[in-house]
Amino acid sequence: MFKLTFAVLAAVLLVGPALGEVYNRCSLAREMYKLGVPKDQLARWTCIAKHESDYNTKAVGSLNSNGSRDYGIFQINNKYWCQPPNGAFSYDECKIKCDSLLVDSIEPSVKCAQLVLKQQGWTAWSTWKYCDGTLPSIDDCF
Repeated sequence: MFKLTFAVLAAVLLVGPALGEVYNRCSLAREMYKLGVPKDQLARWTCIAKHESDYNTKAVGSLNSNGSRDYGIFQINNKYWCQPPNGAFSYDECKIKCDSLLVDSIEPSVKCAQLVLKQQGWTAWSTWKYCDGTLPSIDDCF
């Protein structure tokens, strides 16, 4: 009986979803600030992370219409920004493997997201429509 229970438990653990680090608005803001993100950008970044991944570092989006996928807390696209695990073509502007965006540390995702922002602006994220305009202050997180 023990062997069967152990086998079932092992199978569930192997197949179950990997949750990774799941932040909340304030914990993400504080961590991003520690990584050097300007305080005046934090409300926008936390809004984007909420709408893109629900603050989950291990989020992988479903297949997009062009065959690409989005990875990590900011849902960074593998066609343009990171090298997909299957080795498919990517412009790989961030010079990073997409799997590196799925780790508990948000540092790789933050660096890549800042490059996306620099090159394309906030509208690079389809959820920008929820994060444009006036947002609640992030000051209560500090």
